[in-house]
Amino acid sequence: MKSQLKNFCLLTGSTLIMAVGIYFFKFANNFTFGGITGLAVLVAKSGIISASDFTFITNMILLVIGFFILGKKFAAKTGYCSILLSVSLSLLERIFPMSHPLTDQPVLELAFAIALPALGSAVLFNIGASSGGTDVVAMIMKKYSSLDIGNALMLTDFIITLSGCFVFDIETGLYSFLGLAARSFMIDGFIESLNLSKYFNVVCIDPQPICDFIKEKLHRSASIVQAKGAFSGEDKYIIFTVLNRVEAVKLRNFIKENHPDAFLLISNTSEIIGKGFHSI
Repeated sequence: MKSQLKNFCLLTGSTLIMAVGIYFFKFANNFTFGGITGLAVLVAKSGIISASDFTFITNMILLVIGFFILGKKFAAKTGYCSILLSVSLSLLERIFPMSHPLTDQPVLELAFAIALPALGSAVLFNIGASSGGTDVVAMIMKKYSSLDIGNALMLTDFIITLSGCFVFDIETGLYSFLGLAARSFMIDGFIESLNLSKYFNVVCIDPQPICDFIKEKLHRSASIVQAKGAFSGEDKYIIFTVLNRVEAVKLRNFIKENHPDAFLLISNTSEIIGKGFHSI
C-alpha cells in the first residue's frame, strides 16, 4: 500500500510539473518541439481550437485506441497520466488565460519549457509510465510492426518542429529546434541523476569492521574477494558494495576515520539491478 501511494504521488506530481512547463512556457511561446503538444501549437495557430483543447481531444482519442489495442495494463499508469495532463492543461487555460509569454526573455522561457517537461518525463519513465501522446502511437507500432520506432518518432518531431519555422517565424522555429535537441539529453540526464548510486571498491587488510558497518548501520550487503598487493606482496581483501549517495558519504567518513590506510575507488553508476535497488 505504501509503495502504491508513493507511485501515485510520483505519477501525479511529475504529470503536473509537465503541465506547468507545457502551458506556461511551451504554449505561450509557440515552441513546436515534442510530439502531440508540439502539433497542438501548430493547430492552435489556425484559431479553430486552442492548444490545450487539441491536446485533450487527441490524447483522449489515442487513449481509447490504446485501451482496446494494448489492454488494461496500458491504461493503469499511462492512461492516468494522459488524462491528468490533458485535464490539467485545459484547466490552466481556463483559470490562467495567457495572451503572451510570462517574460520577454525567450531563452529563459525555452529553458523552463525544456526542463520542466523533461523532469516530469524522466520520473514517469523511471517508474514505467509515460504521459501518453506519441508514446501510445509508438507502443501500437511496436506491437504490430518491426519498424524502428525511435527513428520514426524522431522524424515526426523533426517535421513538426520544422513546420514551426513556416507557421510562425524563423526565430521561433530555431528556438524549437534547440529545444528538440536539448530535450532528449536532459531527460537522459534526469534519469541518470534519479538513479545515481555509488559503487565502492575498498582494498583493505581487515574487512570485517567495514562489512559490519555496512550491514548493521547502512543495512546493505557486500562481497569480499581475497587479493594480493602487487607492490608489497601482502595478503589483502577487496570489498564490493553499492550504496545510495547518503549511505556513500557515511561509509566514506567511517573508513576515513577508522581505516585511513584503506584504498577506495568510488564510481558513479545509474544501472543497479538487484535486491534493494531495481528489479529486472
